[in-house]
Amino acid sequence: MAEIRDHTTDVLVIGGGTGGYGTALRAAALGLDVVLAERDLVGGTCLHRGCIPSKAMLHAAELVDGIAEARERWGVKATLDSVDWPALTATRDDIVTRNHRGVEGHLAHAGVRVVRGSASLTGPRTVRIDSGTEAGTVWTARRGIVLATGSRPRTLPGLEPDGARVVTSDDALFAPGLPGSVLVLGGGAIGVEYASLHRSMGAEVTLVEAAERLLPLEDAEVSRHLTRGLKKRGIDVRVGARLEGARMTEDGVRAVVRTARGETRAVTAERLLVAVGRVPVTDGLNLAAAGLATDPRGFVAPADWSRLETSVPGIHVVGDLLPPPSLGLAHASFAEGLLVAETLAGRTPPPVDYAAVPRVTYSAPQTASVGLSEAEARERGHDVEVNSMPLTAVAKGMVHGQGGMVKVVAERGGPVLGVHLVGPHVSEMIAESQLIVGWEAEAADVAHHIHPHPTLSEAVGEVFLSLAGRGLHQR
Repeated sequence: MAEIRDHTTDVLVIGGGTGGYGTALRAAALGLDVVLAERDLVGGTCLHRGCIPSKAMLHAAELVDGIAEARERWGVKATLDSVDWPALTATRDDIVTRNHRGVEGHLAHAGVRVVRGSASLTGPRTVRIDSGTEAGTVWTARRGIVLATGSRPRTLPGLEPDGARVVTSDDALFAPGLPGSVLVLGGGAIGVEYASLHRSMGAEVTLVEAAERLLPLEDAEVSRHLTRGLKKRGIDVRVGARLEGARMTEDGVRAVVRTARGETRAVTAERLLVAVGRVPVTDGLNLAAAGLATDPRGFVAPADWSRLETSVPGIHVVGDLLPPPSLGLAHASFAEGLLVAETLAGRTPPPVDYAAVPRVTYSAPQTASVGLSEAEARERGHDVEVNSMPLTAVAKGMVHGQGGMVKVVAERGGPVLGVHLVGPHVSEMIAESQLIVGWEAEAADVAHHIHPHPTLSEAVGEVFLSLAGRGLHQR
């Protein structure tokens, strides 16, 4: 293809997911000329295949669960006639479409030029964008280039997804119909959410996790409460277990799972959902042309975390391309995009505090955490003080009747290090704790603030009151 070399801009962003379009919007607001290259749809995985459609479906699942609770617990003689799958997915798709249009509108209003096509580096300041037409265009970015190409689901050898019997988190929501049984491989946030969703919709669910507990990166007490809640709902949870083999059958998948005791167990399911993590997408980026390479895990590591800048000055990275301590979460990607945009505009924003980024699993029950787990705090040498309280110890927790807990990890006589929640709607409760941890508040500081009664949040307040030596209902 012929190349046209007369295109210049201040900032060129490759990838239009949360990190990419977040960077573009902030950079444009700061007066920079911005080009955003996207080969698919702006919004990325989160908007089109992950966060938004999955939470829409989980809301529908919550409504289904509510019908059963109304009948079995409250004497409301309601029954579920059926789930109209086409109607359900149409509502989900409408939510996604409206959000997509909103993002496109924000970009247009901000003056961001969106160029459709596959982008690849041709140098430390130049990017070629091929849109399938005869001529590819080469852009020169005066201020810098931002890599934001995201990630894709990790797959397993011999179990290539077919979109029906073997699926990943990217296509599980779009597989045909509702299966009667599902085997979910992976007990991280994605696997737990999909196990919860399918159970609510009536499927028999087996959840297999190789680690010794679900959500292995969260506090151990969070894992225990979550596992108890999922088992209570009838999900067959197998931790410390591994897939020994699987084969497709005419009507599903037949797998062999080795349990924690070393026993093998055959599991037959209509669908196998592989949720064993995600891998960065760098295909076609041609990193070498700019003097860059991925690390052994496929990430593009920054040389300067305070600027998220690579070893090549002017090339920055946001989102799922970043290795830990970045979290691969959409809201962290937004924060990274703000940081990079402001850096490119000549400002000196504070670095992203990854310890203060909330983590949420939208299952039933939900989990939400921020900061260090108890084990992490002890490993780092903190003189730890811990207090926890079941949600059923407050009236609103009894109303919900779903169990759960609040746990606070603090430095003795010092700041709060971590807050961990399990229970209904805790995803909406974690923002307060993010401020507590982020501002390094002490328990006594929080105890002075009054929580409304009756709410689930007053359990948070009660835990801090007790840590401050002012507890009312907790001994």
